Amino acid sequence: MSAIAAEPPRTNFDDKFRQLEELLPTPNTIRTASGAPGHAYWQQRADYTIRATLDEANRAITGAETITYHNNSPDTLTYLWVQLDQNIYKSNSDSRTSATIRSKDAWSQPRGPEEGMKFDAMRTLMEARTFDGGFNIKSVKDANGRPLNYVINRTMMRIDLPQPLKPGSRVAFSIEWHHNINEQKVLGGRSGYEKFDDKNDLFEIAQWFPRMAAYYDVYGWQHKQFLGTGEFTLEFGDYDVQVTVPADHIVASTGELQNPDAVLTPTQRQRLQQARTATKPVVIVTQDEAEAKEKTRAAGTKTWHFKAKNVRDFAFASSRKFIWDAQGYKKDSTNVLAMSYYPKEGNPLWEKYSTQAIIHTIDQYNKYSFDYPYPVAISVNGPVGGMEYPMISFNGPRPTKDKKTGEITYSKRSKYGLIGVIIHEVGHNYFPMIVNSDERQWTWMDEGLNSFVQYLAEQAWEENYPLSRGEPRAIVDYMKSANQQPIMTNSESISALGPNAYAKPTAALIVLRETVLGRELFDFAFREYAQRWKFKRPTPADFFRTMEDASGTDLDWFWRGWFYTTDRVDVSVDGISEYQISSKDPEIEKKWKKAQRDAEPISITDQRNKGTLPRRVDAHPELKDFYNEHDDFTVTNKDRNKYNEAVDGLEDWEKALLKEGKHLYLVDFSNVGGLVTPLVLEIQLASGKKYIERIPAEVWRYSPQKITKLIITDEPMVSLTQDPFWETADTDVSNNSWPRKAMPSRLELFKTQREQSDMMKDFNEKLKVKEVKEAKKAE
Repeated sequence: MSAIAAEPPRTNFDDKFRQLEELLPTPNTIRTASGAPGHAYWQQRADYTIRATLDEANRAITGAETITYHNNSPDTLTYLWVQLDQNIYKSNSDSRTSATIRSKDAWSQPRGPEEGMKFDAMRTLMEARTFDGGFNIKSVKDANGRPLNYVINRTMMRIDLPQPLKPGSRVAFSIEWHHNINEQKVLGGRSGYEKFDDKNDLFEIAQWFPRMAAYYDVYGWQHKQFLGTGEFTLEFGDYDVQVTVPADHIVASTGELQNPDAVLTPTQRQRLQQARTATKPVVIVTQDEAEAKEKTRAAGTKTWHFKAKNVRDFAFASSRKFIWDAQGYKKDSTNVLAMSYYPKEGNPLWEKYSTQAIIHTIDQYNKYSFDYPYPVAISVNGPVGGMEYPMISFNGPRPTKDKKTGEITYSKRSKYGLIGVIIHEVGHNYFPMIVNSDERQWTWMDEGLNSFVQYLAEQAWEENYPLSRGEPRAIVDYMKSANQQPIMTNSESISALGPNAYAKPTAALIVLRETVLGRELFDFAFREYAQRWKFKRPTPADFFRTMEDASGTDLDWFWRGWFYTTDRVDVSVDGISEYQISSKDPEIEKKWKKAQRDAEPISITDQRNKGTLPRRVDAHPELKDFYNEHDDFTVTNKDRNKYNEAVDGLEDWEKALLKEGKHLYLVDFSNVGGLVTPLVLEIQLASGKKYIERIPAEVWRYSPQKITKLIITDEPMVSLTQDPFWETADTDVSNNSWPRKAMPSRLELFKTQREQSDMMKDFNEKLKVKEVKEAKKAE
């Protein structure tokens, strides 16, 4: 089989394959044209020493930190910018004051519960008005204890330096602060506390201290206000953190515990040591031990001391409710202790799957990027549904408990939701905790790339893993929706975050891996990107250029269509014309022509005349002559002589070509959706044989709207289907086949008569006993 393109005339030519120079920044010695860091690449650094106290009774945290800021840039800095992310909870924050609702109809005329205002949403609105949130900055001082001038601009704080900070220099300063901790289930966010019916709290603490804003070559100071969606852009550094908590609390944290003798029992230390070489999770704090602590309150406090090297952030969780299990994983240069912390409300789901999912994540992500470099990896069950920080993640799914029977069960959605969210959040250690992209600017660079590798890891968990997103077919509805936005949209301007920043980039990369490049080229290039940019800050251009550089493939058409536009894939098979090479042999050609004539429909007149209309020549045979015995398809000697003369003048290869007997099909395709794509053609022949022909996207380079392909087969073709495996995210598969296929569906029938309102009947309805009792209590 062979495929050849026929070039149609150019009309309204739109070059989908033009290069991206007009959109990408100019390469330089910091970021090269190959997508790699250049010899002049630089990056700032911030080291932290933090001392903090968790006030459980008042649900607040007080702290003091010293930041040592290293100016590795070629620029002299006269001030520094610090992020105050907790200020998003202030009543006058941009997040609060710029909030809108979808439409007035969603309040006044919702079409159903899914559109109407929920109880918890209204509670959030009310609580946000009264919660005393945000940082209370007590002091900002230099290394000698002298006050520094500072200005707070909502979620950002500028610190004015008494002396300019020259290239290669560093400066140390301290900040004292306090803030209340939000109830996460009420006010939302990426951290907070959860209160339980047993009167205990579980704290997940993040964005809890003033953090250095990033300063880098592309953007300068990244001081875009924190509005809640665009996450964080931070600098790497070393952390020395001491957290004082109630004495009976267990703390999970970024970094390695420095003082186990002071905070753990001998039994817990022994179990922890055993876990390092165990083949399954070892329980450090059992459920019975945690339940016993829930019923009492220990006096006093304990201080947990952690250190973390070369991380960009620090988070922790604390509660007396924590069950704690751990298991070591060691392979190549990775030597990590995977640990899970969860209340009894998380079991039996968490004890079965959490730590296993952590280890699986690291095992799989190492294959596609680099060896996990940190000493611990943690999954915590608490109020936050899913959020990542270096070495630690907060994950939400739990089983359900029947209120009447007390039976504890979990749904399929909860099980795979837990496995999936742990893979996703632990996977964020790679993107963006190590491959340190600017989340405040480009959500897709961390969420999209991470969701893609999550998809690969889920595939390796079990066969037929119930995927929630990733497959190209799953993004079809979004790609043909009216509210679609380009992937290259700033985080805070994305209206459909999940489809835009998670699912569509994942689908795009799957298409790139499976359909455009193939696994070998893609996996090499993707790993090269991760290796080049680990512990550095890549931009979209660095990713695009590295993938092209390492795969040896010009992919500008792909980035332009998938990332910069809202075009969609929709290829239509418009029609097929069949040809065969004429043999010139009259014996063959006239027989073929007769067969085509005989295949034509018999006219309605001839059908009705047959057997009913008397013919004169039948009654008088003497009237028949030569022409009654021969038709237009009779081969004459003149035909034979002409053929012999023509063949005698041909070369041997020309004679052979006449005898090929191939079937030629001109197939017309339209690019209805505008997004150019490879063609994946499933061809079925008359014998029943099926095969796939893959044609690169460059087939559209001369005419991105309409093309004609020549398909050559050894036998007649009976059907052709474009994208038979739904691998290109084609948004309309009804036009993908020749001949057209009927699309099966179901017609739902409903009763004509609807229930009528009957106020008299409603008034006389017997009041239920439970409702009567509750009404009396209310009185």
